[in-house]
Amino acid sequence: MTTTLPVIDLSPLRESDGGGDVPARIAAAMEEHGFFYITGHGVPEDLLAETQAAALDFFRQPAEAKREVAVTKHHRGWNALGDAKMYGATKPDHKEFFQIGLDLPLDDPDVAAGQPLRGPNVFPDSPANFRSAFERYFSAIAAAGDLLLQGVALSLDAERHFFRPHYDKPLQRTQAVWYPRQPMELGEDQFGVAPHTDFGLITLLWQDGSGGLEVLHRNGDWIAAPPMDGTLVVNAGDLMQRWTGGRYRSTPHRARNRHADDRLSIATFYDPTFDAPVDPADFGATGEATTAGAHILGRINESFGYRKEAS
Repeated sequence: MTTTLPVIDLSPLRESDGGGDVPARIAAAMEEHGFFYITGHGVPEDLLAETQAAALDFFRQPAEAKREVAVTKHHRGWNALGDAKMYGATKPDHKEFFQIGLDLPLDDPDVAAGQPLRGPNVFPDSPANFRSAFERYFSAIAAAGDLLLQGVALSLDAERHFFRPHYDKPLQRTQAVWYPRQPMELGEDQFGVAPHTDFGLITLLWQDGSGGLEVLHRNGDWIAAPPMDGTLVVNAGDLMQRWTGGRYRSTPHRARNRHADDRLSIATFYDPTFDAPVDPADFGATGEATTAGAHILGRINESFGYRKEAS
């Protein structure tokens, strides 16, 4: 399929210190769309296939089985249909999702101190390969995120590894998102995920062949971001827009499943350490400084019911 969004090969970042034309292409895509596709990301196709199959096997189980790994106070585990409602939406999202993060034991200093979004992962017993697949995918997509941010740093005229010290204990969250078939009678105001912007710095998304992702263009039209073999979809989040003083756009997007079958995507919110400082002055911009965790937690509390109760 074709798309109006740019497709950027990250391979030159591995081949030269300056990354060839990748930084300039990232800058253009971030300023115009806030969205683009990447190839050369390094996530193996067989790992993607295994993770997809394990996720579908899990989601297609009865709710009673999935409830054994229901979402915890650490923001890990299974979120049932209706658990998430985007700000401004009229209905909860028509989706389920399973989330993991950096796996930290209960005696980790940050966990013991009660730092939000920190803690141990939970995994289902079935399918048997679920944990192995997701842990390996978590590591592989983190490596892709690190490479991508090297290109982003160069695109902002910063030192290539500018972001790396901000990721010593990242708030990476990887979600398998399952969209059951969405009957037409649910209405036009029912979305798999309602129009929203992402909370954090950068998102890397794998999507199956179903399609359904749409991005809001500057002219006010919704444009398709269809699946393309071998690619991941990348978008800037609100934290990126804030950090760059608005130069890089956090763009509204939405998804709806209109197919006879279910739809699956795997989204990774590749975000910095909780206490990482975020100052627009780093990139010659103006704006209020904050920390990654303070910004992201505030946005999560607005959108997830169990977090509203906790906060």
